[in-house]
Amino acid sequence: MKILVVNAGSSSLKYQLLDMEDESVIAKGNCDRIGIDGHISHKTFDGRSYAADCDFPTHTEAFEKLVEVLTTGDAAVISSMSEISAVGHRIVQGAEVFDKPCIVTEEIIDKIDELRDLAPVHNHAHALALRACTKVIPETTPQVAVFDTAFHQTMPKKAFMYGLPYEDYENYGVRKYGFHGTSHRFVTAKYAKETGKSLEGLNIVTCHLGNGSSVTAVKDGKSVDTSMGFTPLDGLLMGTRTGAIDPSAVTFVAEKHGFTAAEMSDYMNKKSGFLGISGVSSDNRDISDAADHGNERAQLAKEMLVYDIKKYIGSYAAVMNGLDVVIFTGGIGENAPDVRADVCADMDVFGIKIDESVNDCKGKLVKISTEDSAVEVWVIPTNEELLIARDTLELISKS
Repeated sequence: MKILVVNAGSSSLKYQLLDMEDESVIAKGNCDRIGIDGHISHKTFDGRSYAADCDFPTHTEAFEKLVEVLTTGDAAVISSMSEISAVGHRIVQGAEVFDKPCIVTEEIIDKIDELRDLAPVHNHAHALALRACTKVIPETTPQVAVFDTAFHQTMPKKAFMYGLPYEDYENYGVRKYGFHGTSHRFVTAKYAKETGKSLEGLNIVTCHLGNGSSVTAVKDGKSVDTSMGFTPLDGLLMGTRTGAIDPSAVTFVAEKHGFTAAEMSDYMNKKSGFLGISGVSSDNRDISDAADHGNERAQLAKEMLVYDIKKYIGSYAAVMNGLDVVIFTGGIGENAPDVRADVCADMDVFGIKIDESVNDCKGKLVKISTEDSAVEVWVIPTNEELLIARDTLELISKS
């Protein structure tokens, strides 16, 4: 059984085709610059590739090209789209409407689009991609929507509410939603499978660290708090995002610069974080290199990230009344041993000890804590596309 996983952005369409018999990737690629000019890059499991500039005025043309490269030419991997059993879509914002994956219908697409005010960059693009996919794939091929926010719908009200008047929650849905839920859910389940342990009774902190980063408190296998909030801007210092900030600092800076609300949002989302602090780059690899060469602002950016992560681990241990496991994942979490080491240093209050020789690895599933560490520390590579494919397979099998 083959499942196509799609992750649509406002001007991009990333995809993976998976064989669910062994959960291997058959092909993957990206249609980008949709609505601008267009480009596709495509790679197969056996090393073939295809790339071309294309005319992508909308997501429909991108989907048509995706189908073309999957089924024809030197990099084809299937003879027709009828070989695909289902399409799984990553949807960023499900709000309180969607707490689990669902079969896509026209009504579901409309509801996803209605939530675009809560995720203006993503949800409308998701709706466009869903409609485009419907036009291109066979009518008998089901589509499944998997929501980034769904894992966090188990948070108690005391964790997700803000101190604004209650009417803003009732009328406008202003609350903490959390993101990266698919990743946090994947690594938590992977830990249980790898160790043979039940998640019941365990207090886990999962750290998804990348250009966008979030930390989640997972108690008994359920999310009880997370660092991202109403939008992915909240929480940790990130590549170009501020992370948590005093709201009065926002209005103060906006007034000083003469920014509109939209301009201030752009300033905090695209020009801050690692980039704004270091003045060097938004990429952690560049930040680390610059810090190693004596750049004090780059070193400060590194220290701010580590400090933020430590704070969340400590606060979530308090919330859960204990800490059993810390998991690192994401581009930085999986590939930056120095960040992991710095986060775990001086955590004697929790009895965290890591084995530096084991920690000196990248992109591997490995336990990096010592045998006498009171808290287990793991590096677990995430695979959101695989989890979306699994959710899709499970749902269509039930249907």
